[in-house]
Amino acid sequence: MQETTANQVAASATSSFTEHLQRERPGLLPFGLRSAEHLPAAALTANAAVPLQVPHGTTIVALSYAGGVLMAGDRRATMGNVIASRHIEKVFPADQYSVLGIAGTAGIALDITRLFQVELEHYEKIEGTLLSLEGKANRLGAMIRGNLPMAMQGLAVVPLFAGFDRPAGVGRLFSYDVTGGRYEEQEHHTVGSGSVFARGALKKLWRPNLTEEEAVAVAVEALYDAADDDSATGGPDPIRRLWPVVYTVSRSGAFRVPDRELAAVAGRIIESRAIAQREA
Repeated sequence: MQETTANQVAASATSSFTEHLQRERPGLLPFGLRSAEHLPAAALTANAAVPLQVPHGTTIVALSYAGGVLMAGDRRATMGNVIASRHIEKVFPADQYSVLGIAGTAGIALDITRLFQVELEHYEKIEGTLLSLEGKANRLGAMIRGNLPMAMQGLAVVPLFAGFDRPAGVGRLFSYDVTGGRYEEQEHHTVGSGSVFARGALKKLWRPNLTEEEAVAVAVEALYDAADDDSATGGPDPIRRLWPVVYTVSRSGAFRVPDRELAAVAGRIIESRAIAQREA
């Protein structure tokens, strides 16, 4: 009897928390990561031609700088032509040395983010070491691939992932498609409805070996440009005191840039553009 119990414990000791849930408690997984037999009937029969009205999050920008990588996201979520939230956060620490930004269906994206955070923590506890940055990027791709059935019904999640590769001593940036395809990006990248406008700004503003302070200013200005042309992207809001969520990741770890610093950066951008407008 004791031998049987020991074998059962050994069989359940997997370094993947998602695999553990799929085997033991599949109902706790986000819809997109459940197998068909554990999905509600409504989810299986939903008509893909009639998109659900659910909050969507945009826009995320990421860029490299001297010593690390930076990721920033605006605070707006939309539902059709309605602003569903002005306070949503779309950039999160995945663990001590990596960050995750989400665009797409907000509810599913937040569930996948929380599960990914637990996945990395579970791996560290089981294995006694951090998963490599490459391993983290691959694991996230598998989770996005698991959401493909929901993505085909219009509930897609498209993340950005960035982290500091400690053995290599460099920051790295990864983008994904809805099938879980993983692509390593160089210099900078954007996702979301405002990504076209943010990418144009990054092409003009980014340069090699930016300082951390300069990288923060570039990211905020790129989001400002995206908000100027994309109604689903929210720019800095001095009236409501709302600023983008910005994380830097370096050899020291992942840190959120304080709102007071973002307010000062946004204030300088707004002032410089007001001066340029008056002089035009």
